[in-house]
Amino acid sequence: MQKYDYIISGLGASGLMLAYHMVLDPFFDEKQILLIDKELKNQNDRTWCFWEKGIGVWDEIVSKNWDTIYFGSTHFSKQINILPYQYKLVRSKDFYDFIFRILKEKSNITISQEEIISLTDEGNIVRVETNTRIHLADKVFNSVVLSKEYKNQSRYPVLNQHFVGWFVKTQSPLFDIKTATFMDFTVAQKNNTRFMYVLPISETEALFEYTLFSEDLLEEKEYENEITRYVREKGIDEYEVIEKEKGCIPMTCYEFRKHNSKNILHIGTAGGWTKPSTGYTFNISLKKINTLISYLKSNTDLSKFSKRTKFWYYDLLFLDVLYTENRIGSNLFSRLFQKNKSTKILKFLDEETTLLEDIKITTSLPAGNFLKVLYRRVFKLN
Repeated sequence: MQKYDYIISGLGASGLMLAYHMVLDPFFDEKQILLIDKELKNQNDRTWCFWEKGIGVWDEIVSKNWDTIYFGSTHFSKQINILPYQYKLVRSKDFYDFIFRILKEKSNITISQEEIISLTDEGNIVRVETNTRIHLADKVFNSVVLSKEYKNQSRYPVLNQHFVGWFVKTQSPLFDIKTATFMDFTVAQKNNTRFMYVLPISETEALFEYTLFSEDLLEEKEYENEITRYVREKGIDEYEVIEKEKGCIPMTCYEFRKHNSKNILHIGTAGGWTKPSTGYTFNISLKKINTLISYLKSNTDLSKFSKRTKFWYYDLLFLDVLYTENRIGSNLFSRLFQKNKSTKILKFLDEETTLLEDIKITTSLPAGNFLKVLYRRVFKLN
């Protein structure tokens, strides 16, 4: 039974980001690191998008970026220049290939295909049980959701960001490659928060993704019927679906961090790193990992790594409203984009705004809806 300094459980975005940043830092050169996942990924199983200013860590594998986004609804529609931000797209296969190529060159990295069964912090060491063996480690970073408790509690509502996407290819050039459709709420809402998300990769290829923020998932055919209808309404009659993707991301302020211990830290979605109000995880994970790398050099208690911030409370109230009145999501997002500069919204969603900026943004939303949930929430939290 071999003992490691670190084990990273789950090799999705957050697990691989952490491994990548560890091998870049000389502090970890002498550390033995085991990476475990039941499936070693090498396919395009998802698309990650994020916004950032200037040159970024992942620019080498960014497939496309946009300076302009489109927001559409029956209340407000506009093409919006987001400079100095750029909206960037990374395909998962490029991400996996890029990081695995670097990891496989490091003698202190071991990669194993196993399924995690349980993690036990025994005080001085962590016991990691998989479907094939037992591993031991000083510290474990886990991105696999092992507990369903977040689904079986009522203190914090759980919505799902669920979607089906088609990569569509046309014979003739039909797509405006300069503009990404960030949210188009002109699709039928059906008492939910539903929108179309369109990323033009070239003049003849684009990703069309039908997305909902709601509690219940749909039959796959329902998503596909809506994509078909939307594509047709855009005047695109002849096209080929060259790839498909689908996913479901929990949107909740449930405190995943309570499952952390001195020697186990849950990361990514399993650690509550997903932005509760939007479902964005990729860039937030990068920020968390940069902080974590610094933290590991001087701290040993992983249970103290993360704390609530003011943005947790904002997300909590927003989700409370969206959960109790799911049909008004289109109006809420429309008010945000109509009454605020898009760059301020992106800064706010990146959790980088000042208190004065927070106040301006939050007061642009309908006060009545938020005061009702605030009143109820005060009694729940106390």
